[in-house]
Amino acid sequence: MKGILKNKSIRRTMILTLTLMLVWPNFVEPAAAKEPATYRLKWLFNASVVGDLYADVHNLFAAKGLDVTVKEGGPERDAIRELEMGRAQFGVASADQVIRALDKGAAVVVIAQLFQINPLQWIYRPEKFRIDRLEDLKGKKLGVTFGGNDETILRTLLAKAGITEKDVTLFSVRYDYTPFYKHKVNFWPVYRNTQAIILSEKLRKEGEPVAFFNPAEFGVRFVANSVITSPRMIQEHPATVRNFTEALMLGWTQALDFNNHPKAIKTLQRFDKDTPVHILDQQLNETRKLIQPTPGFKVGTIDVAAWKQTEKIMLDQKQISTPVFVEKVLKSYIPY
Repeated sequence: MKGILKNKSIRRTMILTLTLMLVWPNFVEPAAAKEPATYRLKWLFNASVVGDLYADVHNLFAAKGLDVTVKEGGPERDAIRELEMGRAQFGVASADQVIRALDKGAAVVVIAQLFQINPLQWIYRPEKFRIDRLEDLKGKKLGVTFGGNDETILRTLLAKAGITEKDVTLFSVRYDYTPFYKHKVNFWPVYRNTQAIILSEKLRKEGEPVAFFNPAEFGVRFVANSVITSPRMIQEHPATVRNFTEALMLGWTQALDFNNHPKAIKTLQRFDKDTPVHILDQQLNETRKLIQPTPGFKVGTIDVAAWKQTEKIMLDQKQISTPVFVEKVLKSYIPY
C-alpha cells in the first residue's frame, strides 16, 4: 500500500513539474516601466543634433531606464520656457538665451555644453580680400542679422578693434542668400557645420573658393548650444538628471567616433531625408570639430571662462541690466 501511495506521489510531482514547465513562459515578470522625460532641442533635426538623435535611436536612454521623447526645435521653440511650464524636463539653449533668462529671474541650470566652438561664423571670398586681423573688416559690407547672436558677436569684434559703424556698412541679413551670391555683400553669417557646407559647394561649383571667419580665433568665445534642466529636476530627481546626461553624452561620443561614422550618417538620414548623403558626411565631419575639437576631448565639458566672457559681452552691450553671475548655474553632470 505504501508503495502504491509513494508511486502516486511521484507521479503527481512529475505531472506538476511538467505543468509548470509548460506554463512557465506565461509567468515571466513584466519589464519595469521606464521613466518618461521630454527633451526639447533648439534646432531642427540636422547634423547639429546628431548626438541627441543617436542616443534616442540606439536606445542609450532606454538602457538607463528612461523613455525620452526628443522634440525638434526651431525659431518658435523655447526650451527654457518649456522647462518652466513643465512641458519638458531637459532642453537645449544657447548661452545668450540662458543669460537673458537669468536676467529676467528664470530658474535654469546648465548641465553640459555641446559646442566648444560656436558654429556661427562668416563666409567670404578670399580672392577678394583676406581677414588676417580685425582691422581688415574696415570698408567692407558686412552681413548681420539684427537682433541675432551674430549682431552681438560682430559688434563685440568691431569694438575690440576700435572700428565704428562709420568704418563699415552693415547689411541686414534675411533667409535669402542672393546678396552674397551676387557679390553685393562681402561677409555673410552662416552656421559652419550646416548652411556653410551647402553654400560652399554651390560656390565652388562656380569656381569661387571660400573662407570662413571664426570669431574665436580673434578672442571672442561666445558660447552656443548647451544642455539645460531646471533646479527642481536636480533637487527632486537627481538620478534621472545623471542618467539622462550620461546617456546623452554617450550618444554624442559614439556619434562622433570615426568608427561609427556610417552608423551616425544612417541615423541622420532617418530624420533629414532631403539632404544628400555626401553633404551629411561633410556636415558630420564639421560638427565633430566643433563639439570635440581635439581627440579624446570630453564631450559636454563646460567652458566656464567662455560663459563668463559671453555674459560680459552681453553686459557691455546692455543686453542684460545687471550681472547674473552665470557661473553659479553651471553644474557639470557629464560622466568622468
